Amino acid sequence: MPKSLKEEFRLFCNSKNLNHNQNQILTIKKLQDFYESNFGSSILNIFKKKEIKRGFYLQGGVGVGKTMILDFFFNFISQKKLRLHFNEFMLNFHDFVHENKNKEDENIIDLFVKNLKSKVSLIYFDEFQVTNIVDAMILGKLFDKIFNENIKVLITSNIKISELYKDGLQRDQFKPFIEIMKKRTIEYELIIEDDYRKSKNNQNDRYFFPLNEETNFKMNKYFRIISKDKKKNNKILNIKGRDFHIKEFYEGIVRFSFNELCDQNLGAEDYLEIIKVSEFIFIDKIPQFDDINSNQQHRFITLIDIVYDKKIPIAVSAEKNLDEFNSSKSLKEPFKRTISRLYELTSSNFKL
Repeated sequence: MPKSLKEEFRLFCNSKNLNHNQNQILTIKKLQDFYESNFGSSILNIFKKKEIKRGFYLQGGVGVGKTMILDFFFNFISQKKLRLHFNEFMLNFHDFVHENKNKEDENIIDLFVKNLKSKVSLIYFDEFQVTNIVDAMILGKLFDKIFNENIKVLITSNIKISELYKDGLQRDQFKPFIEIMKKRTIEYELIIEDDYRKSKNNQNDRYFFPLNEETNFKMNKYFRIISKDKKKNNKILNIKGRDFHIKEFYEGIVRFSFNELCDQNLGAEDYLEIIKVSEFIFIDKIPQFDDINSNQQHRFITLIDIVYDKKIPIAVSAEKNLDEFNSSKSLKEPFKRTISRLYELTSSNFKL
């Protein structure tokens, strides 16, 4: 780690032709303190071991640069580390539980965290949120063990710790996790007025609307350009005993209708498997959202989060322009992140 993370961050921004501001610099200073407390070798840290915050929770609105900053910080840390989408992490946990269901001599959470500790000393979750009641009920014990084993955690979220899983089922069973996070992590809010993903330099020229013959023609034309000279296959993915057919598969260039991805019983596990075989994704006919199709909207939010996390470029056709989308009431806040990410994912600045 360099002596001045602030100077390194400025050099990084200049090399990438990125703008930075004072609020981001203040966040970098906080991360410098977090690094020195957790990875420094001072005698003072040894005596204060129990008091050190093992997590850094960077909270803020969409498009303020949270991911950029923590990606930068994560890349500078030389210790054993892991960057995972939170859904992927929890799927790994549930798979571990299933694989070790016959072991009764030790708590399964202890086993999982000991196995994790043997591989990493830092985990990074980008855009953390909790929507699954099964996950909500076990996170307190899981993260308490993670912190006790001195595994450091980096998190970005557009939700304050105190408001995580707000209005969720049986939220009382989630409150121990909130208390652990408040006690064991540094929560810092990054405030910037503008969403950088919507800047004039980030034109969403792979976003086609409204849904009509002209839009369909443009999507077909762009698809032919991207899939040129690639062989078509009927790709079948086997996901835990279930077959999922990708009808339009051209050596990693894939095309789906919105309904194929979001109007059937699919979730994070399925999307992660689809992403593994995808280099570029086309999504046709994204509808307007409301309370009636909120389940489909929830799947779409999860899909875009995973696509963004895995850095897969996309092209889409939709009923409305990005700034004209409605949302179901319950998903209004997380959908702001989806819209912001669609600006970036459908921009030619998002490299193929």
